[in-house]
Amino acid sequence: MRCPFCQADETKVIDSRLSSEGFSVRRRRECLTCGERYTTFETAELVMPRVIKSDGSREPFNEEKLRCGIQRSLEKRPVSTEQIEEAINRIKQQARATGEREIAGSEIGEWVMDALRELDEVAYVRFASVYRSFQDVDAFRKEIDHLKNKVDKKSLR
Repeated sequence: MRCPFCQADETKVIDSRLSSEGFSVRRRRECLTCGERYTTFETAELVMPRVIKSDGSREPFNEEKLRCGIQRSLEKRPVSTEQIEEAINRIKQQARATGEREIAGSEIGEWVMDALRELDEVAYVRFASVYRSFQDVDAFRKEIDHLKNKVDKKSLR
């Protein structure tokens, strides 16, 4: 690995640890030329299915787009970065687990809503309002009532 400080090719690994629930390896490295230390992350490169958009067009799965949508919904909410990354990893795992080369964007949207429902109810309603194009207050009310009914059913178990 090339040193980001002096561009030297010779570095050594000082420490390696699993991170992101075992989905990546965190490595502390030291440059043998300048002595600077830095951290790298190693992840498996797995082929993600292409996304079929609602207009029928296809595009590569974009993890950054997924992350931005989730983070926008969770803005100013008490959810940690680790929880967000775990949710993103679960969604990516679900997409890979389908075994399909292409997957509908609507299916990914439903997975995002499921993840947000578990993380934060306010973020879930925010995302759902945009994703399902709520037109008025009644649509919000129906979604909140639906959410309340699910919570009530869980508490009865």
